[in-house]
Formats: sequence, structure tokens, C-alpha cells
Amino acid sequence: MLANIVVQFYYQPTKYSQSIYFCIMSKKILTSYPKEKINILFLENISDKAIHHFKQNGYTNVKKITGALTEDELIKAIKDVHLLGIRSKTHITEKVLQAAPKLQAIGCFCIGVNQVQLKAAMQKGVAVFNAPYSNTRSVAELVIGSSIMLIRKIIDKNNAAHNGIWQKDARGSYELRGKTLGIIGYGNIGSQVSVLAESLGMKIIFYDVETKLPLGNAVACKSLKELISHADIVSLHVPETPQTKKMINKHSLKFFKKGGILINYARGEVVDLEALAKALKEQHLSGAAVDVFPVEPEKLGDSFQNSLQGLNNVILTPHIGGSTEEAQQNIGEDVSNKLFQFLELGVTYGSHTVPALSLPPLETTHRILHIHKNVPGVLSAINATLSNHAINIVGQYLKTNNEIGYVVLDIDKKLSAQALSLLKNIKETIKVRMLY
Repeated sequence: MLANIVVQFYYQPTKYSQSIYFCIMSKKILTSYPKEKINILFLENISDKAIHHFKQNGYTNVKKITGALTEDELIKAIKDVHLLGIRSKTHITEKVLQAAPKLQAIGCFCIGVNQVQLKAAMQKGVAVFNAPYSNTRSVAELVIGSSIMLIRKIIDKNNAAHNGIWQKDARGSYELRGKTLGIIGYGNIGSQVSVLAESLGMKIIFYDVETKLPLGNAVACKSLKELISHADIVSLHVPETPQTKKMINKHSLKFFKKGGILINYARGEVVDLEALAKALKEQHLSGAAVDVFPVEPEKLGDSFQNSLQGLNNVILTPHIGGSTEEAQQNIGEDVSNKLFQFLELGVTYGSHTVPALSLPPLETTHRILHIHKNVPGVLSAINATLSNHAINIVGQYLKTNNEIGYVVLDIDKKLSAQALSLLKNIKETIKVRMLY
């Protein structure tokens, strides 16, 4: 593994810019931009694993804040930040990105990225990473646990016992074995729920807009209506998109089995909560578990109001589907590693904004990253400019998406400083930085 990698940001040249050395075998490396000057900000009580990852690799200026920041607070805090780590409560708007000229990457220490305005981040050349798999097991286990609690009506019996009422009664209480679990969204979490539920003797059906390979004995349904009408328990595992917004509504709830159960550990906008409350009050559904809501409090201890409160056999939890010690540790390691790899090697695998590139370092060169608007002629301009100044490109890698292009150039060490200066002036340039 490489020891220390040089990072030089184009927007702040330093007196070290002419002293760039890279050697795979040696740990004594002079950096063009000292690591202690790279500012890293972590919000929302991100796992200490993430902080440790950077500090053990020489990045000492790492700041951690327990809660989220408002847009105005973030605008003030982000001016000199190079790497930003957030969870689901911090919203990265276009205004925030405009106030962050040094920002290179955002790490979303959660499974989603909908809290970031991705198009604005893409246009600024800011890489956005997340951890789509790290809390899969935590959510899947909670779905199974909630299913057992709801189908046995443990919620009602627990409340009665706390109120001094003895409800030793088997009526309306069932085993999971032999029941049908309907999974809407057969992705990372949905498929793992499928495996766990089948091991308990459940029949598994699923519906997904994409063709997915069934695991075990799971059977794909052709439509949402088909799944809902055959399932005893329906569990949602879909992203928040215009197509999934209120996909469970007063119309689709009519097709649920009498006495069916709904579990939503996906996204808050997926279910019409007023319609769900009505179906529960009318006893068309016998229970529900909801962990995500259209509007959620900003921080621990804030007031929370919801139309499902006080209803029988309903589990309400404060968006903790993936909140286990193991999941947070896994997320911390996953996202911080992606940020680290991008900062030191230019690796963009897993980014939602910058095209994916991963390539090995070349010992005899310096590496420059160039992010630009994806318009015709930029690559030609890069090559022509360097060629006109007799600068040889030892290696070149390009990936594009609809908005931007990402070029990695390996340049002869003696000419890299000149090349960096020339590349800054290429028309349509968004960001340029030298890695090593």
C-alpha cells in the first residue's frame, strides 16, 4: 500500500509546488500540499472509525460535530473545507456548494444521497460517495423482528401489561411460518430480507421494476397489485423517486389482504400516512411498522407528531433501521475509505457525480486530475495544449457522463508543474488538482 501521497489543490498554490516527489518504496516524501492543511469536517456524530482512518494517515485537521447544521450554519462552516462527511439530516444545497470553493468530495455516511443536490455537486466537480450496502443486515433483521412482533400482536399485549391489564389471549396471533412476505424492491436489503424470512419458513414473493434474480424459492410478481393482494406482510425497500412517492396510498391499500401488515423501512414519502392510518382504524390492516417519515425532526429530543400515533399494533421508530453499532462502524469504514482513495489516488468508484475511474499509480510520473464540462473539444484542447509545449502524456484516462468529463493524466515529473498551470486555463475547466 502506498505510504503518503501528495495532494495539491489548484485554487491555492503553495511554496511547495516545485518540490513534488513520489516514491513507492519510501515513506519520506515531501508533499506539495501538507496534509495538516487539508480540512475535513464530519457532521451528525459520524463514527470515530472515519476520523481514525484519516488521522492515522497523516490528516490531522479533522473536525467532528455531533448534530446537523442548517444551510446558513453550513455556509459559514464550509468555506475552507476540502472533505465533508454528513448523514441524512444535513442538506447540501446549491447555496452551500457555492460557498465551498475548496470542496473536493462529500461522503454521505448512510445508504442514500437524496440529501445532496447531485446535479449542483456534479457541476461543481464535487465527488459524492455513500455506503449503499453497509447497513443492509441491520435493516433486514429489524424487518424480521418487527414482523414477528406485529403478527403476534406483541405491541398491544405489551401496552396492556404496562397498564396493568393481563391479555393472555391467542386470538389474532400467528406464526410467521407458512405466511407470505411480499417484498417491494428486491435490492440489497430486500433480497437479504428474503433470505432471512425464507429461513423462518415464509413464502417469499417480490416486485421490482427491474428484472432481478430470485434468491432461494422467492417468486417474482408481475405487478404491484399482484404482490399486495397475495401477501400477508408487505415490506417496502425502494428509493424515493417521483415514481415511488405515495406508491402505498388509499387506492393501493384497498388491495391489501384483510388483516395484512405493512412495514416501511425505506423512505418517508413512499407511504401516504393519512391513508394508512385510515386503513388501520377501519381494521382493514391489522398492523404496521414505520421507521421513516415525510417530515422528521432535526435532532435528538425534538418534538415529533404523526397521524399513526396512538393506533393499535403500530410500531413507530425514529429512523433507526440501520442504526446499530455494527452498521455505523461499517459505514464509517466504507465511506471514509472512498473519500481517502479519491483524495490520494483519484479513484472515483462509487461516486454519484464524477465518472468512475480506478487506476494504478505510475512511479515515474506525476498525476493530474482534470474535471471539465462535457462538451466537444475539451480533450482535444488538453492534448493540443500539452503537445504545443512539448509535454508528453505518459498515461491518460477519460470517463464522462452527461454533465462532466473526468480526465486523469500521468505527466513526466519534470514538466508536471507547467502542465498543471496550462490545464487550469483550458476552457470549460471546473477543477484541476495534482495528486502526486
